[in-house]
Amino acid sequence: MKILLTTIATILSTVTLAQQVADTLFKPVLSKPMYSKGNGPSVYIDEAHNNFHTRDGRYKPFTYVLEADGYVVDKNTKPFSSESFAKGGILVIANALHESNTTRWTLPTPSAFTDEEITTINRWVKEGGSLFLIADHMPFPGAAEKLAASFGFKFVNGFAVGNDIFKVGAGLHRNIITAGRESSEALESVKTFTGSAFEIPNGAVPILSLNENYKIKSPETAWEFNKRTIVTSGKDLHQGAYLEYGQGKVIVFGEAAMFTAQLQGKNKMGMNSKDASQNLQLLLNILHWLSM
Repeated sequence: MKILLTTIATILSTVTLAQQVADTLFKPVLSKPMYSKGNGPSVYIDEAHNNFHTRDGRYKPFTYVLEADGYVVDKNTKPFSSESFAKGGILVIANALHESNTTRWTLPTPSAFTDEEITTINRWVKEGGSLFLIADHMPFPGAAEKLAASFGFKFVNGFAVGNDIFKVGAGLHRNIITAGRESSEALESVKTFTGSAFEIPNGAVPILSLNENYKIKSPETAWEFNKRTIVTSGKDLHQGAYLEYGQGKVIVFGEAAMFTAQLQGKNKMGMNSKDASQNLQLLLNILHWLSM
């Protein structure tokens, strides 16, 4: 009976995930955009690595926000090479996957990127590029692990379970990202939607941090938790951080839904959630820092 119930739960979770769609009615109007319309830096959202979130898919609201702030949002559809970065701009990689995991979210979770691509991205950032790397819950951390490790970040390939509301003094740090350009952009609270966690290297600055009250559950199959599931403490782990790397910049987050607006049936997930009213400002603050 327990096996049957676990199987049913896994099937329902998979169906539910498939029902996550972009809330295309979420189109914010910004009172103080960073750039005039279409005159900001280019932002390239990766779509060449079986990404679960893409510019015209689940990250369409992400695109709306950036375009309202004056950025020019395009997509990357080819494997990374030196030619990929010839035009500069900001690279966003959200929930990339190895092709073997596109229909089966089970272990193993190989890298979504070749060693050559990782070397190319690392060199590009070191020479002045800006990278926004996002890897949600398992299997996405496994797919991004090698790329993140090239910058010193160490992902845990699991689910971060705990309080999803981060406030100043309770997981949300005061720093150049959360302060914004002026007091009206300073953050007091943001909301995540599960996600993953990671260790940060020396020199990185935390944005969102977990503690011992969080649990990291690392199942063999996404959403399938049982007695074999490895459970560890969230102490000393993080869900958001930034790093100046050589002449460039890296921001890493272990949660993707917080930067978009999705609908799961009648439920709102992301910037359209009433408890996530400052998530939009966090996204803007991140892009402003990456483009400075």
